[in-house]
Amino acid sequence: MLNVGIDIGGTKIAGGVVDAAGGIIEKLRVDTPTDVGALVDAVVGMADALRSRHDVAGIGVAAAGFIDRERSTVIHAPNIAWRNEPLRAILEERLGAPVAIENDANAAGWGEFRFGAGRGRRDMVMLTMGTGVGGAVVADGALYRGGHGIGGELGHIRFERNGLPCGCGQNGCLEQYASGRALQREAAAIAAQSDLGTQLRAARGADGVIHGADISRLVLADDPGALEALRRVATALGEACGGFQAVLDPELFVIGGGVAQLGDVLLEPIRLAYETSLPGYGDRPVAEFAVARLGNDAGLIGVADLAGESS
Repeated sequence: MLNVGIDIGGTKIAGGVVDAAGGIIEKLRVDTPTDVGALVDAVVGMADALRSRHDVAGIGVAAAGFIDRERSTVIHAPNIAWRNEPLRAILEERLGAPVAIENDANAAGWGEFRFGAGRGRRDMVMLTMGTGVGGAVVADGALYRGGHGIGGELGHIRFERNGLPCGCGQNGCLEQYASGRALQREAAAIAAQSDLGTQLRAARGADGVIHGADISRLVLADDPGALEALRRVATALGEACGGFQAVLDPELFVIGGGVAQLGDVLLEPIRLAYETSLPGYGDRPVAEFAVARLGNDAGLIGVADLAGESS
């Protein structure tokens, strides 16, 4: 059985035909239009192009934002002008076929659970370290969505009281301390204020910014400034995971996003902070930690699989 999965990102829309084993048969990519109408046109055009060449059973679309419990309406999207947008109805009318709608982090988490690092588990939490921190919770083999459909927003747990302002309108959210953007901020602070920052200062681009790829390069070269920036961010995420363990008790935490390419260099300080933050540590089972395996395709694969379940 083949399904179409489409993942709407802030800069690109990725779509593909996915088989029952999570393999991508064909993949397309276009830039994300800034106009909402043009964005819907792009999604419809991509879905039509893919299903014209393949016999597909279902269509799934993943988007950043709060999706209601019925998986039909985008209540709020941070980067797209959708407020109570009946996205499923709009797409189904245009495509003449059923469409499954899902939050992008949930879709990515489901992809990893079914076909990636979480395969074979029953309870898993995925945390994606990107511009923010995306979260997905799989409990007893099913996505946890909550009473209103918008559960699992783990990046917006208040991590520090009266902390840094967040794009969600609150202050002190975890994503301000444990994201790829937070890593850049910490690296910039070390470059400006510390003797450890010699190589970080040299890595500044023409725009004055230390980009994530350069920080990763320095981390892998054992630069002390870059390692300290990573330790700060990883510690924040690990401390939060200790709290998530107390509430959700997953078998496994899967860490995704661009920073996750650092592998054990990232996971080791996360594990240490997790252990020191875990209630009853030493007398209770602990979770394992793993790096996500599906990369940027996780959301596309996950939402295609969810479309198959609902078709």
